Amino acid sequence: MNNERLGTRCCFAHSEKSSYFTLVLLAFFLLVSCNKEPKNTKLSGAVFGTSYSVIYDSGINYQKQFDSLFYVINKSMSTYQTNSDISKVNRNEAFAIDEHFAKVFDASKDIYKQTHGVFDPTIGAVVNAWDFGPEGHIERLDSLKIYSLMLSVGLDKVNRQGLSVKKQNPKTFIDFNAIAKGYGVDVIGLFLESKNISNYLVEIGGEIRARGKNVDKQSAWKVGVEEPHFDGSQSVLKAISIHNEAMATSGTYRKFKTDANGHKYSHIIDTQTGYPSKTNLLSVSVIAKDCMTADAYATAFKAMGIDAVKDFLKTHPELKVFLIFENDSKELETLSLNGFPES
Repeated sequence: MNNERLGTRCCFAHSEKSSYFTLVLLAFFLLVSCNKEPKNTKLSGAVFGTSYSVIYDSGINYQKQFDSLFYVINKSMSTYQTNSDISKVNRNEAFAIDEHFAKVFDASKDIYKQTHGVFDPTIGAVVNAWDFGPEGHIERLDSLKIYSLMLSVGLDKVNRQGLSVKKQNPKTFIDFNAIAKGYGVDVIGLFLESKNISNYLVEIGGEIRARGKNVDKQSAWKVGVEEPHFDGSQSVLKAISIHNEAMATSGTYRKFKTDANGHKYSHIIDTQTGYPSKTNLLSVSVIAKDCMTADAYATAFKAMGIDAVKDFLKTHPELKVFLIFENDSKELETLSLNGFPES
């Protein structure tokens, strides 16, 4: 008992002597904490058949919220899910589509009209018929089959009335693959903004949306433009800064077929003919205000070709474009349009 009292007296005596020192340490710790540079949270995983990465200026982990949003988007637009909205539309079932489907459908309609049908989410059945795979070669596809499939192609044959989708041809098959990934990027970005997070970068399968800056480096977000390699290897051709914009890239150097003369045909199908696009364009990167728009136009421009893209951009200054193509000597050339950043 005496030892306990002694110990108590000793501790109490020491506490007065050390109180000032403790307060100084606490003040120093608080000062350091207040002046500490903000750190990004980095989350990544698999989604939409590819990978994603989200970097944002907050200490809160939003992994569960991201997973929930990805689930909802898949439930709306995945053609691989039999119970998704898009699968039900393709089976001509009567039901109410969700707001995500409606937004992507309306954006697709607008870009379909802007590109005079070059961007067309109803071309999916024809793409599947060509069966693009690794190291594939062009096979003789029955022209009658292509003709038959093309009868159901055309987003002008599909309309939305409220939350109901009406198809003129019941065989029309809708696939938002060329725009949904970009939309998913936007959804995550808008969620972060709803949490008052103004500095972030969202990337899904190479499609990007950036806002604010990279607080870890106190500089603009830097992203890479990939150099085309037909052997499957990867390297960065150039790194650029993006400011409150989104970027998407469409390339054919991973999915292509060759004919008997060695000509490469892209997996992007000409929506007017139903045949693969024969083009020297290898990669198209588009910067736009949102990733859904960039994603769709990157696909459309890949099918349009260089001259048509140049003409189109004369009336669309809001789109910045970077083209990588093969010249007549099979050498890589690049072309920046509408102020696409050099670095």
